[in-house]
Amino acid sequence: MTSRPGHAEPAGHHRVIFVTGPSGAGRSTAIRALEDMGCETIDNLPLSLVPALIDGAPLGRPLVLGLDVRNRDFSVAALIEMIEALTRDPDVNLELIYLDSRADILVRRYSETRRRHPLAPAETAAAGVERELDLMRPIQVRADFLIDTSDLTPHELRAELDRWFGGSSAQRLALSVHSFSYKRGLPRGIDMIFDVRFLRNPYWSAALRALDGRSAEVSAYISEDPRFDAYFSKVADLAEFLLPAYLEEGKSHLSLGFGCTGGQHRSVALAEKLAAALAAKGWGVSIRHHELERRGMVAAAARTG
Repeated sequence: MTSRPGHAEPAGHHRVIFVTGPSGAGRSTAIRALEDMGCETIDNLPLSLVPALIDGAPLGRPLVLGLDVRNRDFSVAALIEMIEALTRDPDVNLELIYLDSRADILVRRYSETRRRHPLAPAETAAAGVERELDLMRPIQVRADFLIDTSDLTPHELRAELDRWFGGSSAQRLALSVHSFSYKRGLPRGIDMIFDVRFLRNPYWSAALRALDGRSAEVSAYISEDPRFDAYFSKVADLAEFLLPAYLEEGKSHLSLGFGCTGGQHRSVALAEKLAAALAAKGWGVSIRHHELERRGMVAAAARTG
């Protein structure tokens, strides 16, 4: 069971929130916002000290750790290993917030502040931004919350975090719907997975192969499968039945995933359709298309409702 920042944690449990992303994407703003919501926050802690910090007694409130390339002894491999280890620990509830931004926006922000990029102190900011985005990509795909700050003001970023983590919205459940490719394996942290590989596959239509499940043509093609209506109705009914129960149990975040062979057509279409249906019922929903993100076809999570 997890709780929101303003609520006490279950006895003996640590709630840990990693905040990371490319330099200039808003990490400092996010950490200050989470601190204002009642979290214990530490920025730029060396990775080697994180296990000792978590081995101590639970704080009774979430622990937020700001991590990026400026941390002493930082490496992507070490951070991934730590994420996997903490995910397996039954006494730790780990969530990863990844703040993303377009490269041109990051370069502009560096130009406005006249700061040197940590990965390119003697080069242009553009060189450092490009290097860091490539370096951080394996972390991005493991994010529980992916927030694109390209077009957000600091105030809007704080509002977005309050939507998912603020005590003022404690009656809401942060719900995310994911699509993914079984060829790539299961995304980390999905609570409930639906396999949609039995549905009609648009990949075998030459006119639809290059499109993805967000297009009306692909969605219509899949919905023509005679099993589609009954299947989707049962999944939607199950989700609507379970969400209030999870909220009553005290969960603050629930993730649902749809998987298909390539992660481009069927899983994307089902994720979009379910997110829209749940948003129409009043739930705030974020959407993650893992395979489309990997291919650069979408920048970050979209939010519905």
